[in-house]
Amino acid sequence: MDFFEHQDKARKHTKVLVVYFVIAVLCIIASVYIASLLIFYGAAAKQQPGISPPELVLWDPRLFLYTVLGTLGVVIIGSLYKTAALSKGGSAVAESLGGRLLNPNTTHPDERKLRNVIEEMAIASGVPVPKIYVLDDEKGINAFAAGHAPGDAAIGVTRGCMTLLNRDELQGVIGHEFSHILNGDMRLNLRIMGIIFGILCLAVIGRVLIYSRGRGRGGNNPLMLLGLALIVIGAIGMFFGRLIQAALSRQREFLADASSVQFTRNPAGLSGALQKIGDAGSKVESAHAGEASHMFFGNGMGKPFLGALATHPPLDERIRVIDPAWDGKFKQASAKTVETKSSSKAAKPRSSSPFPTIPGMPGAGADGGGFATNAILMGAVLPNLGKPSPMHLHYAEELRNSFSEKIQSAAREPLDATALVYAMLLSPDEILRAKQLAELGKRAALGVGEKTVALWPEVTSIVSRARLPLVNLALPALRQLRPDEFEQFSLALQWLVESDGQIEIFEFVLQKIVRRHLASQSSETRPTSIQYDTLKPLKRDCSVVLSALANVSSSKAAEVEKAFRAGEPHLGAKSNGPQLLSLEECGLDQLDTALDRFALAAPQIKKSLLEACVQVVGADGLIQEREAELLRAIADTLDCPIPPFVETDDS
Repeated sequence: MDFFEHQDKARKHTKVLVVYFVIAVLCIIASVYIASLLIFYGAAAKQQPGISPPELVLWDPRLFLYTVLGTLGVVIIGSLYKTAALSKGGSAVAESLGGRLLNPNTTHPDERKLRNVIEEMAIASGVPVPKIYVLDDEKGINAFAAGHAPGDAAIGVTRGCMTLLNRDELQGVIGHEFSHILNGDMRLNLRIMGIIFGILCLAVIGRVLIYSRGRGRGGNNPLMLLGLALIVIGAIGMFFGRLIQAALSRQREFLADASSVQFTRNPAGLSGALQKIGDAGSKVESAHAGEASHMFFGNGMGKPFLGALATHPPLDERIRVIDPAWDGKFKQASAKTVETKSSSKAAKPRSSSPFPTIPGMPGAGADGGGFATNAILMGAVLPNLGKPSPMHLHYAEELRNSFSEKIQSAAREPLDATALVYAMLLSPDEILRAKQLAELGKRAALGVGEKTVALWPEVTSIVSRARLPLVNLALPALRQLRPDEFEQFSLALQWLVESDGQIEIFEFVLQKIVRRHLASQSSETRPTSIQYDTLKPLKRDCSVVLSALANVSSSKAAEVEKAFRAGEPHLGAKSNGPQLLSLEECGLDQLDTALDRFALAAPQIKKSLLEACVQVVGADGLIQEREAELLRAIADTLDCPIPPFVETDDS
């Protein structure tokens, strides 16, 4: 199953969730109607003692209408309220569970270990580094990933997970969570939380009716009885909600386990983490754990009364799938050993290592060692999309370690991170650079101009293909900017990009990534629901994207035409398909708008577009470096992360 099939499967699960939700709501409406009918009939009979009560009529249109409107109002408004509360992404879930945002420049050994593992996996996956939260009060071993898309994802780990697992075991757990990020599970998980909260609101309304109107005349107030009925019906609704939650969760856990093993190529790490859960447990004590139980790495609610309510497969079953030779004994969880890798010293690969080295990095030869050369084979792009490998993970570790301590420290502090971004955009021309720095001193926050000057020599030594991963490393710090600081940064960034009178591909890519992934810092909102199921309304956008790529690949009219025609068939347009546009019609502004529209398309449409894009930039059989940068920006806009372009020795 490829990346887009995973996305489609997650989308189908969402449709199944809607069907389950409708069935549950219909059953709840019927239950509330019957309960209301009986309660008000009984109350009317008691008000006229000695008189024979009227015959019970099972169909009361007026009462049924009130029941439908009232029940739907409570459930839908409750679900919308919870969904709105979760709109800022994974942070909302982490904070509701008592998570503490990890200080990126922490000196605590366990926290550095956690940060390093997550940063490496983000680089290897081609996604922005998620926000990292630690649940300090949770002693069990557990973790979760939450968010609408990779750009607003957060990963939370319990204190026990961080301290009781060694680096390999922690890497296995984080690899499992990255699988949920890449496979589109997170958005479904948030929708489940919203729906379950809506059903829970019925019980809340029931409690309100009991406590606010409990002193009816003679103690026979029907609203009190109705409140009690709503509590019971709400509890039954919650039971079925948990069934839905569990049914959509269990199989995805097996898939995430398998993806983690494929990612790290280290089944012992994940198996060891699961075995330690058998000793230390994975229970989450937070009052909101039930709402998020389907998100956890391990069972966070204790052993359920019924197996059908289990959100996770049995622990021993998960272990044996990974490690068939397991002896059935759980590992003792101990916090005695802490394993970290220095973030300031680069790993030194052995000459016999199967992984190629990186130009500009320690250990790289004069010819770049064959890694990420200036041209990438066309067939190496789509097969790796959303499917990072151990080679990508090795690359990510070496790349992060290749950055100087000054660069890494700057990437993890909000204002210093803005200086780092500015430094990437400074002109190599000394006179123009001096003018840019002078103006930055006026436009940027106090002290940022001086920091930019200090970082520029460090940034110039970084190879161009390593700059986008560095931007992704800086995104968590940039998300911590205050609204006024972000507005100042955004305006200064826009000015700096335009200061030389032209916008280069890298400048467009950087600005697009920053604006897209930091949309929550401004008043700008990003739609998340799919709005396009066919290519027909996107025909003009197809023309813009393919024409822009064709013009990037060559300046010769014949070669531009050839490149455009190479991608056209992959869009599936049999007639009246996209048209090759002039440079004025497919500029960066038009490309920006077209990509924003494609971000709202169904997964298979995104797949067709990316296939066409790869064919355009690779019409000559190779993808040049600047073409690769633009291609990764397009994929990032579509929430289709492309891992680093890695060429093996035998490629």
